[in-house]
Amino acid sequence: MPVAVEDLLRELAPRVLGTLVRRHGAFDQCEDAVQEALLAAAVQWPDEGVPQNPRGWLLTVATRRLTDQWRSERARRDREAAVALREAPAGEDGPGADRPGDRDDTLTLLFLCCHPALTPSSRVALTLRAVGGLTTAQIAHAFLVPEATMAQRISRAKQRIRATGARFAPPPPDERDERLRAVLHVLYLIFNEGYTASSGPELQRADLTAEAIRLARAVHGLLPGDGEVTGLLALMLLTDARRLARTGAGGLLVPLSEQDRTRWDAAAIAEGTRLITDALTWSPPGPYQVQAAIAAVHAEAARPEDTDWPQILALYRLLSHLAPNPMVTLNGAVALAMVHGPRAGLDLLATLDGDERLSEHHRLAAVRAHLLEQAGDRAAARDAYRAAARGTTSLPEQRYLEARIARLNGEDHDANDGANP
Repeated sequence: MPVAVEDLLRELAPRVLGTLVRRHGAFDQCEDAVQEALLAAAVQWPDEGVPQNPRGWLLTVATRRLTDQWRSERARRDREAAVALREAPAGEDGPGADRPGDRDDTLTLLFLCCHPALTPSSRVALTLRAVGGLTTAQIAHAFLVPEATMAQRISRAKQRIRATGARFAPPPPDERDERLRAVLHVLYLIFNEGYTASSGPELQRADLTAEAIRLARAVHGLLPGDGEVTGLLALMLLTDARRLARTGAGGLLVPLSEQDRTRWDAAAIAEGTRLITDALTWSPPGPYQVQAAIAAVHAEAARPEDTDWPQILALYRLLSHLAPNPMVTLNGAVALAMVHGPRAGLDLLATLDGDERLSEHHRLAAVRAHLLEQAGDRAAARDAYRAAARGTTSLPEQRYLEARIARLNGEDHDANDGANP
């Protein structure tokens, strides 16, 4: 399928689904109908051309699919009566309409997909399918699970939403901020999985990072006055700007300090920096804004040695106050080491040793190995690198960690050779 058609379908998917659910209810059946309409478009449009009114075409096809579903059920008359009661008021857009003033239900749809009754993994899967317009097969491929497994996860999520009796409407004012944070967290999870895949042969999955950025732009377009929405979009742009420089020959991971910064995306950096600089002038700082500010400080350094590590350390301390968690401490330990030496960073890492949230995470061992290497304790660094390599299921990260071990072994071998007469 041509990229332009795929992008258009992903853009239209939440608008079409939102319209159907607002009119007819039955989120699960509407979602199935929209998926069928998207599939039909993916097959027909590349050969027959994109229709003059693509949104209206999708609405019409999806509505027909819904009608077919209801006609096949015994309770057809009851359902049709219920639909009639929910029909859009006079003057609202019909299936074939596509006017510039059409209502955008993307945010309401995101709120529904991120319902508090769902698990985080179910929220991610449902968001990618219902709002992102991805097929179940595409989502399963992105998360390296069988398609049947992902289909069951999405089906259970839709059943759970139906069981809660959730309405297709914005959350009550007293729940809105919490629900919006859930939406942002889901987009953050999608981006992170794309930027550093948790498992598999590839370090990155550009399709997921691109989808997370697209959805973050959509939310920012709807809520431009929310500082954390702006901060999340800025964070994604500034982080993704480094994507091309993160892998070298053979797909080997290239750490930040060794990246060719001329390969960073200057346009994304400029946009992200502008967004976060502007947001911090009118919004109280939140966790996403502070993370974006850290990314902006990294981005403004032309060389690793130009990095303003004291400012980054101060930002991590602010972040640990706003959103204390072990990953913030872990990253903050690196900044502390850059300012006050590796032993200071190692002392901070030691506070995480009893934290069960990191007990099986390879990054703690990887950061410890890096700081031990900086401190000159090569034997301990090797042991920590080995522990990190055993703990990761990402092949590129594993290869990088094994390369560090080999380099330390080589340094020791050279040192021993030099000591022999």
